[in-house]
Amino acid sequence: MNPTRHTLKKIEQLFEEAGYEIIYERGHFTSGYCLVEHQRKLVINKFYDVEGRIQAFIDLLDEVKIDPDKLSPKTTKIFKELYKLKN
Repeated sequence: MNPTRHTLKKIEQLFEEAGYEIIYERGHFTSGYCLVEHQRKLVINKFYDVEGRIQAFIDLLDEVKIDPDKLSPKTTKIFKELYKLKN
């Protein structure tokens, strides 16, 4: 998977379909992201480049619950590709 803006948009769509709100903001989180579980919000460091943002989303796969059965077929394909990169 190439780290392009197009790929980033696909990944953002995946998390949005899963019910998460994505916010790009600065903060004092060392991992590059912050997960607000009860509000289903993902805060990603806005100073990261495209590749860093994609990596933050890949790291979040272990921490969020995404049901692939509730995703569109196109988004499910992206989910499977990301999961392969994670493992």
